[in-house]
Amino acid sequence: MNVHSPRFSGHSWLAFPALRAAYKHVQLTLEIRPEAYDGIFFLTGERDDMAGDFMALLLHQGFVEFRFDCGSGIGVVRTEETVLLNQWNRLTLYRHRWDAWIQLNGGKHVKGRSKGLFSRITFREPLFIGGPGNTTGLSDKLPVSTGLRGCVRHLEVNDHAYRFALAPYGDATKGFGVQECTADRCSRVPCQHGGKCLTSGESAVCVCPLGFSGDLCETRVDLQVPSFNGSSYLRYRGLANSVVSWLDLQITLKPGADSGVLLYNGHHVDGSGDFMAVYMNDGHIEFAFDLGTGAAVVRSEERISMGEWHEVKISRTGRLAVLQVDTSPALEIWSPGAFTQLSLPQNLYIGGVPNFAIVSPNVRVRTSFVGCIQKVVINNRPLGILAEALGGANVDNCPHPCVARPCGEDGTCIPNLDYFTCHCKPGYRDAQCSSRGSASERQSYDSQIPQFSGLDSFLHFTDYETIDKLSGHRVDINIRFKIAEGNGLLIWTERISLGLEHGALVLRHRPIAGSDHLIYNLTRIDDGLWHRLRAVWSEGGGSLEVDSAPVITAGWASAVHHLPTVRNLFVGGMSRPERTTHGRYTTGVIGCVEDLVLDSEYHIKLIAMSAVGQNVGRCNP
Repeated sequence: MNVHSPRFSGHSWLAFPALRAAYKHVQLTLEIRPEAYDGIFFLTGERDDMAGDFMALLLHQGFVEFRFDCGSGIGVVRTEETVLLNQWNRLTLYRHRWDAWIQLNGGKHVKGRSKGLFSRITFREPLFIGGPGNTTGLSDKLPVSTGLRGCVRHLEVNDHAYRFALAPYGDATKGFGVQECTADRCSRVPCQHGGKCLTSGESAVCVCPLGFSGDLCETRVDLQVPSFNGSSYLRYRGLANSVVSWLDLQITLKPGADSGVLLYNGHHVDGSGDFMAVYMNDGHIEFAFDLGTGAAVVRSEERISMGEWHEVKISRTGRLAVLQVDTSPALEIWSPGAFTQLSLPQNLYIGGVPNFAIVSPNVRVRTSFVGCIQKVVINNRPLGILAEALGGANVDNCPHPCVARPCGEDGTCIPNLDYFTCHCKPGYRDAQCSSRGSASERQSYDSQIPQFSGLDSFLHFTDYETIDKLSGHRVDINIRFKIAEGNGLLIWTERISLGLEHGALVLRHRPIAGSDHLIYNLTRIDDGLWHRLRAVWSEGGGSLEVDSAPVITAGWASAVHHLPTVRNLFVGGMSRPERTTHGRYTTGVIGCVEDLVLDSEYHIKLIAMSAVGQNVGRCNP
């Protein structure tokens, strides 16, 4: 086997040549994905019976321990946090003579020191990874004797990155019981909030539960008008016997791709028997159904346009079905055979299906819908698209005025193509619950993803809740954006700024007067694609994380004697930024900002009455 990321069973191990030039100094980085809280994953020393000098990294009750002996007594360094099971963990180790420190997942540096006067370690035995190999005498020196259960994907010691395959293709000299780690494709996709990582070929994606979205299911979504991305669906109770003899169906949709299942309900879990389906096929709307004696399909004559709202009406009485799209002439089809009744006991799906094995082979597309669905009416009863859903996955909000909740707490926003109406609670007049839904204000809510043009284009926030989240001793900013140019100011407050400088992302501390900064240059982000950034600032230092790449951290060199009061938040740029930033930025960004979250839970409404906007356009997501 040519192993790239080995998986160890608890009894497995790999052996590498003895460490060289490491008797005084060792610097190590390691990435592991443990499946149990105990196990040895790094061991080497002077003798195979653990007599004399040794060095070991292991898991004990979930904590990482570094144990080392320079010949006159064991030193132990133990992390304050436990590892994350079934997730990738990054460990950094530094040892110089008696002293050592370890860091787990970017957390605290934990320090320790070995005993006695000796400060050098002699390495004659192989370096064992994943288990103790042929080493004996473990019970006298280590609290665990079994090997690691889990995966390793990166090991670097003193600037040498190890290749796990056997020589001559890699660095390993021997090995036992090692397999390739199949979880590695999900390693950089740590799904949150109950999301599940699924692999397809060489890629991996998160399937997010209803109410969460984002590449990692990290964003809580107040769903108003659902959007489907081709891996999404909503699940409801089946129509059962409510459509036995007749069915009237209305769907209002805005497609983003020309093929995909819009609605499906069947009789058997294997796709056999009765079914009915509405789907797009090469831009045409098709309605297919089977009453038990053969399928019938009626197809719209013209293709419908992408990115615009359309209304589809379907009527079935016995064997006769009628399809009408927008104002086009109605089309008819008769199903074959003599049966006239339709029974649909399985779940009803809208926007797609979780598995096409449940879909009849007579449905002529095998992909899910991409786009928005704002209304479904079945037999004259509007379906509560979100309220009645039993479950779903990867459903996000469609850009629509209702997403901004223009009807307030005392009204319900009812989508009507690109606009809306407000239904008020009993006892409230329409003007009270829909005062923000007037025609003159609909335009501001019709643009939920702001676009910035660089020059004097920005959003300015001064409201109490936003400023309060930015005024503490620690600020956590999570933002999703796409930017097309390599220079520009993205975020500015009196204490911190975020911007692009020559294609690299820069976090600056005290941007008015200070020069301390942290540069994220692992990858360029001015490629016009969507990226998610997490920036954490504190009085002592900061960190930057882009997408699922490694986190970069730094401390501020200058001491903090007085932090300026935060009074403003600018997003996308500001007026005359060269004056405020001492020439570091002359423009704002050219691009879009879709989501901005402070302290992991406070979502800023980018298009809101509390924001003052200047030269802000509408982004094409």
